[in-house]
Amino acid sequence: MFIVKLKFSDNKSLAKDYMEGHKAWLQTWFDKGVFILSGSIKPSGGGAIIAIGVGQMELESIIAEDPFVIEGVVKPEITELAVSKSDERLSFLLE
Repeated sequence: MFIVKLKFSDNKSLAKDYMEGHKAWLQTWFDKGVFILSGSIKPSGGGAIIAIGVGQMELESIIAEDPFVIEGVVKPEITELAVSKSDERLSFLLE
């Protein structure tokens, strides 16, 4: 599992121009089952995504396709989390 932080850069003001493309990009990867959670980092820090079922290199390629990344609105930071324990509602993450 990976935690992806998309931290706003100095180009944060451009976010509104690329928001629809960013949302479409997110939906593509939710539909493919790679992204299982996304949301905003409060207050105004950018966003975060939880991704599963891919390796680091593949995820880096996916993140590079985000319009926010392409246009320099955010800077991505990818962290791998080796899940060893979870609430039973999230047991699928241990598979």
